[in-house]
Amino acid sequence: MISNCFVGVKRKGGNIQKVDTFHQLRNIIVGFAFCLFPVIVSGQTEHRIQSPDGQIQLNVKMTDRVYYQVQRNNQLILEYSPLSMTLSNGIQLGKAPRVLKKSERFVDQTIKTVWGIRSEVVDLYNELTFQMKGDYSIVFRAYNDGVAYRFITKIKGDITIAEEEVIYRFAEDQPLLAHIVENFQTSFEELFQRKTIQSLDSALVSLPLVTNGSKYKVAIMESDLYDYPGMYLKRQSRIEQILVGIFPKVAKATVPGPRAHFKQVVVERENYVARTQGNRSFPWRVMIISEDDKELADNDLVFKLARPSKIDTGWIKPGKVAWDWWNDWNLQGVDFESGINNKTYEHYIDFASKNNIPYVILDRGWSDDFDLMIPKNGIDVPYLINYAKQRGVKLILWCVWHTLDRQLDQALDLFQEWNIAGIKVDFIDRDDQFAIDYYERIAEAAAKRKLLVDFHGCSKPTGLHRTYPNVINYEGVRGNEWNKFYEKGIGPDHAVDIVFSRMLVGPMDYTPGAMRNSIQGDFHTNYTNPMSQGTRAHELAKFVVYYAPLQMLCDAPTQYTKYPDILSFLADVPTTWDETKVLDAKVGETVSIARKKADDWYIGAMTNWQERKIEFTLDFLEEGSYEMTLFMDGVNANKNAEDYKVSKRTVTKSTKINLELKKGGGAVLVLKKNP
Repeated sequence: MISNCFVGVKRKGGNIQKVDTFHQLRNIIVGFAFCLFPVIVSGQTEHRIQSPDGQIQLNVKMTDRVYYQVQRNNQLILEYSPLSMTLSNGIQLGKAPRVLKKSERFVDQTIKTVWGIRSEVVDLYNELTFQMKGDYSIVFRAYNDGVAYRFITKIKGDITIAEEEVIYRFAEDQPLLAHIVENFQTSFEELFQRKTIQSLDSALVSLPLVTNGSKYKVAIMESDLYDYPGMYLKRQSRIEQILVGIFPKVAKATVPGPRAHFKQVVVERENYVARTQGNRSFPWRVMIISEDDKELADNDLVFKLARPSKIDTGWIKPGKVAWDWWNDWNLQGVDFESGINNKTYEHYIDFASKNNIPYVILDRGWSDDFDLMIPKNGIDVPYLINYAKQRGVKLILWCVWHTLDRQLDQALDLFQEWNIAGIKVDFIDRDDQFAIDYYERIAEAAAKRKLLVDFHGCSKPTGLHRTYPNVINYEGVRGNEWNKFYEKGIGPDHAVDIVFSRMLVGPMDYTPGAMRNSIQGDFHTNYTNPMSQGTRAHELAKFVVYYAPLQMLCDAPTQYTKYPDILSFLADVPTTWDETKVLDAKVGETVSIARKKADDWYIGAMTNWQERKIEFTLDFLEEGSYEMTLFMDGVNANKNAEDYKVSKRTVTKSTKINLELKKGGGAVLVLKKNP
């Protein structure tokens, strides 16, 4: 429930604070008045809202166009930047603006999550809405950790959007974490590069884009994206530090692409970015503005700005998945030939059943790639479904995206009849209007049949997982699979980078859990026996640090059974959380995150290739004692990445933890509350 506007207090995060200055009190009283009475505007050109804690200020100026400026603690973050939207009939929303009505409101509500990094999300902001001549509105919001704006149109019939003007005029050049892609047809699985705005040249950057300034960090994102293309950024000027939004236009013609025709490549596009309903809300343009790296790594803005759930959610069960493809169905010490066959999947199912793993995935090979009704030789899916059911396990089935699209109702009806848990949809590799519509169409069709959805070969999350919580994970990241075939591999530097970039926008299917680990300089690809870079403890830490409600165990069951202590942790560690706290963070260097489930806490710590010592207290614990199990790098982990050690001790909230992370190292702490 949204609370009433109030006077005399303000809220930062989840804490109520007294207002102790006349100036702050006056602002709240003015805001209270706006909550009650919309204001008719005549001739006013400058407007302002602040974040509830007063640190962020968003200024709006109405002249030839609508411009907005952003400051935090009186430091300029964004120069006055224009925004507009041009329709195909020549009408330009946001240009020559005429405000009919202005209204403000203060919102303080709590959102209960279906699943997430916390069970409740504080949604606290000030909002400024301009109702404009021309049947549209522009809405601005100021949160304690960022700002957002969007267009809303109330035009009869359909409209065609020729272009949207989105410009970020930064006050000064900024170092960046930039996800640079070659074109709009991408897997969204590039490494984040270290650039500056002025060094981007003509590069096309996929969101999120993160600035890594010495004073403030800014992450540019979008939320509530539907029936509209995803946004990219390009540098606009060689002189100034200006970034401009770029959108893929509507696809006019496609042809089968590479990867065994899994992709559909766009070869011709229309001259507009979207044709859509005239009465609708457009995507939020979002900026996180954080003072430190810990604040950046703990953010819910994309989730908060998305549409609430449209579906019944009681049936949705997050959990871990035993995965077959990364380890190439390569089982050791078994008395049958392993591969894509019933015996191999019986082994995976037995492993999952014994270790509290609710799901097993049947990746590529269980059916014909281009006809989901045709099973492959050696695989009897109904038999395996029944075998799994008897052992308390459910199956998830992989499919090529356009195969599923062509057979959607027929395939999903069959999957519902089979009582599978969900689908893994792969190789979309686009986020133009058609692709964004596709994501939502699949989510809705799957939800009607109570099927989970894991999108692979997909664009970044933009809030669909809140609107359809059966969309329980997304790839959109260079994950562990690249260690099978990318000769350089993906190392601990990338593993830390994505916590401060890709993971800001939503759940991330990185697929951790490699039991063959390599030190720096000792990595090599092996398709049937793949390895990871970094230490064993670093790999385990990903199960806490990475947010993945449907979390895959990438390695073979026979690899995990060699290490009973590790298997016990993997069987136990949750995939969704009641509370999250970032204990230590430095972009590109290190991160330590604590997450709570019921009465217990889990802490994951990771470093890049630099060896380091970290320390933190457990003052967030409740009173009483906890039994702590610590997985950490072994003394020889710099020579042998698989060297790890396990220890146990009793701790309390006054305990100080000191950890030594080896090169590419990590640690996991499991804190179980004592009765």
